[in-house]
Amino acid sequence: MRQRLPVETYTKGVLAGDRATLSRAITVMESSLPDDRALAGQILQNILPHTGKSIRIGITGVPGVGKSTFIESFGVYLTSLGKRVAVLAVDPSSKQSGGSILGDKTRMEKLARDPNAYIRPSPTNLSLGGVARHTREAILLCEAAGYDMILVETVGVGQSETLVKGMTDFFLLLMLAGAGDELQGIKKGIMEMVDAVAVNKADSGNELAVAKAVSEYRQALHLFPEPPSKVPIQVVACSALEGIGMKAIWKLISDYYAQTSEHGFLQQNRQFQRVDWLREQIRQLLEDRFYENEWVKKHIAAMDEAVRSGEKVPGEAAADLINAFLLNSAKS
Repeated sequence: MRQRLPVETYTKGVLAGDRATLSRAITVMESSLPDDRALAGQILQNILPHTGKSIRIGITGVPGVGKSTFIESFGVYLTSLGKRVAVLAVDPSSKQSGGSILGDKTRMEKLARDPNAYIRPSPTNLSLGGVARHTREAILLCEAAGYDMILVETVGVGQSETLVKGMTDFFLLLMLAGAGDELQGIKKGIMEMVDAVAVNKADSGNELAVAKAVSEYRQALHLFPEPPSKVPIQVVACSALEGIGMKAIWKLISDYYAQTSEHGFLQQNRQFQRVDWLREQIRQLLEDRFYENEWVKKHIAAMDEAVRSGEKVPGEAAADLINAFLLNSAKS
């Protein structure tokens, strides 16, 4: 393991915008080692007063929609406006090996070379929500490092992917034209959470299909209730490959940010998100302590076998394990 730096060194490096120190600080956040968890808490406490000034954008979409291409195109557009852009790109972890591809820097070569951009690929570590377990901490570190725009790329669309909504200000859903009846394959819950839909791949020769899809999405969204932000959900066409529509999407986001800041929804939403983060941290800490418990380590394999053989139902086995964990924790 690479040697850790003093907490003051991480703090000063991050606040100075040093990319190498920022990366090392995020690595500390992602570590499950007890010493690193304590260090991570100290770093976060130090940089917290310097956070909260960015626009946090969640980007999701169906597989093959071109999320990485879109993020590169949009990121390059934003840096051309003088914005500093951080991309937190989440790679799916393998259930078998726990490994992940972590290939976003190779998929976003132009943006990766941009001095005003920072790309950090992170594994999900099998966490739900399509985002890495410590994405929230990474967002705060990037804000403290002076990045104006934080783009969070999720693994894909699904019921569990909506966790990204709980850590961003603006949620963008990328869609394709001609992928079947336009709203049939999309979970209603996702559509109720998005702030805008961008139909990608409006490339040369595909404009009519995309225009038709945009029209159908706009009609369908009239059937949805008014969003909590009170800002109507917008639908636009874009071509990440050709850089078309980036200006329109940025205008949507900047107008949304201005409106929600003015009437207080942005601040209120971030307060709710912090409470959600607290609840999630409680769940994660309890789960970590459960699996770290010596009694659980000794007996969980036998309980697995009891469930596998049908001797016990999962609910009964879970209750037995948790009750024994609580009893042994109280004794120790």
